Amino acid sequence: MVSQLFASATAVALMVTPFTVGAQAAGEGNQVEEIIVTATRRSERLQDVPLSITAFSQDDLTEKGIVGYEGLARETPGVVLNKPTANFNNFTARGIATNGYGANLQNTVAIYLDELPISTIGNTTVLDPNLYDVERIEFLRGPQGTLFGSGSLSGALRILTKSPDLNSYDASAMVDTGLTDGDSLRQRYNAMLNVPLVDDKLGLRMVGFYRHEEGYVDNIGTDVKNANTLVDWGGRAILLWKPTDKLSVRLLASHEDSNPEDSGLIDPRLGDFKRNSDRPDLFVGKLTSFNATIDYQFDGAHFTSSSTYSTFDQKFFVDLAGTFGGAIAFGLDAYGYQDTFVEEARLASDPGGKFDWVIGGFFLDRRHDVDYFYRSSPEFLAARGITGLPDEYYQRQYNHTNSHEIAGFGELTYHVNDKVWLTGGLRYGSVDARTYVEGGYNSAYLTYALLGLSGPLTMVPIAPAVGVKAKGERPSYKISASYQPFTALTTYATWSTGFRAPVVNGFAGRRSVVDPNDLVIPNGADTDKIKNYELGAKGTWFSGKLTTNLAVYLIDWSDIQVQANRVSDSVQFATNIGAARSKGFEFEIGAALTSNLQLGLSGSFNDAHVTELSASEAAISGAVPDARLAAPKFQGAVYANYGFDITASTRGFFAAAFQHVDSFPSAFPRVPGRPTVALATYGYTDSYNNVNLTLGALMGQLSVTTYVENLLDDDSVTYIHPEAFLANRYGTMRPRTVGVRLNYDF
Repeated sequence: MVSQLFASATAVALMVTPFTVGAQAAGEGNQVEEIIVTATRRSERLQDVPLSITAFSQDDLTEKGIVGYEGLARETPGVVLNKPTANFNNFTARGIATNGYGANLQNTVAIYLDELPISTIGNTTVLDPNLYDVERIEFLRGPQGTLFGSGSLSGALRILTKSPDLNSYDASAMVDTGLTDGDSLRQRYNAMLNVPLVDDKLGLRMVGFYRHEEGYVDNIGTDVKNANTLVDWGGRAILLWKPTDKLSVRLLASHEDSNPEDSGLIDPRLGDFKRNSDRPDLFVGKLTSFNATIDYQFDGAHFTSSSTYSTFDQKFFVDLAGTFGGAIAFGLDAYGYQDTFVEEARLASDPGGKFDWVIGGFFLDRRHDVDYFYRSSPEFLAARGITGLPDEYYQRQYNHTNSHEIAGFGELTYHVNDKVWLTGGLRYGSVDARTYVEGGYNSAYLTYALLGLSGPLTMVPIAPAVGVKAKGERPSYKISASYQPFTALTTYATWSTGFRAPVVNGFAGRRSVVDPNDLVIPNGADTDKIKNYELGAKGTWFSGKLTTNLAVYLIDWSDIQVQANRVSDSVQFATNIGAARSKGFEFEIGAALTSNLQLGLSGSFNDAHVTELSASEAAISGAVPDARLAAPKFQGAVYANYGFDITASTRGFFAAAFQHVDSFPSAFPRVPGRPTVALATYGYTDSYNNVNLTLGALMGQLSVTTYVENLLDDDSVTYIHPEAFLANRYGTMRPRTVGVRLNYDF
């Protein structure tokens, strides 16, 4: 049952499929595209940054048909997306995960939409943001605590939107339609309009989008075919004002409404792509954001202030009947309302001096309200003769959590000479969170239902209460040494640290109504910590025709935050256990063999295991000594793009991408609280392969692309839900989809 719903130096850089259709059509030389990133809070060549970064331009996303997190994960070494269904996302980077769910725990990979952190905790909805008309996407691997805070324990994903062009009118539109499994229609519509209102001074850029993607999973309980249909719509408007050469003001307003009509999780025992629930499981998210960013160029330094206010409304409706093998009607309808204010101000030196530096401050204030409505069903209540409830809900509880983070950060780089530079970074942050129970009622419904009792239930009021305030203060460090023996090769050695915020258990102190002798929910979990050691080399060879990015890493993870489940009623809670070690190797290679043919190869090897574990920690968590963490040992991708002339004005292209992901465990192998009993929900995902093909033509401003996604129609299990409350616990890739994509730049 859900207790708190919302509560290697790595292969730096990627070849980002740096080979875009547009570049080929323009007849540019056969070179790998040079990428500029801002991961260090200043603009730098990707190949010069001593971090492991994979970057995607809008051309890369369009060419590969990437519209969501799945495509980003498959193209990024060392990263796995645990995605049981739409709007339910949890990234794993470099093996730092005990399972793919992370209930009650802060995500280990921070997700930023511009300057707004949109990742929260496991066991909640995390929106799939629309990725049309973005400036760039950067996936930073390894702890990013010095610049991105407590949520970036093993990495950070940055989605950066495009600013208006102040001098040129521009517009584009893309229509994408396809068929999944022969009968499920997918429709995607995107449009952008850029208007310079005052030349060189004021401009407006607007984006709108709508997606209607019919599902591919049949729910036999609700008798709905293709039940997991997704309807997603929204847009954004960005106003850029540049009154002087030194000052600019950027205002953004955005809204996205993502509404999956049912879950994509299945039960293979029922047949292919089948699930069974008494009503749809819903993971709905509505994100509205407002941002004001002020940039000012001082003599020698650049100042940035970014202020963001956002609201995120969620629905988390789930059938929990699997907790008791479907013997009784049991479900949760939870509503979440999150208000967040974020301010970051920083000052970065201009490049070119002996020292480069950045210094800044960060503040986050968040209130998260959650209304928990636990339900039976009218039919079950009538059949059992259970009365006394005002409706089908046997328990209602109203909670809210106030959380804050405040931090100061800085990085300093000293250029010893043209070939050697040293970087040190420090962030000192304070985080706190407190949960308030506002009231509600409970009843003995579970006891009546499980024991076959009938008669009236008594509503027992839930008294308001104030939870324990969880606090954490901890520095994050980074030390890096870089050596560039010649311009085309950068090597580096980095040591960095990271941590997660402490966790408050929303139901701390609660006893089980099923078994009063079961354990009492503890107050929460303290911060956990990571130390990351990495070595990397990033090279550009043969006049830019070849790039290689190689890295090795070793990560020590201590005081691991884990979720545990109380045995009698599956209530979740957070706690800490021993330590683990993750080590691995990542690589990315891009080659422009000719002006027509480009190849890319990327992959990672990872070995991640528990290294320290006491008997008491094993008993409460379900872990065992030397248990594998929830990450594949190998994953890799191969990409090829071939361009050819059709006519003097028409350029054709063909692209093929192959991705492989090894199997990995879904959780720890034992039942929490019963260390000798194997966890019934324990299992390994399947090793799986994904093949995508595209064939198209670029005719001036119009591109037409036909594509096949999941060519092999691989239905391997890519996700296993680690907890017993779900009867439908398995996630798969979307079946083979054939479609056409039209893109027009006006």
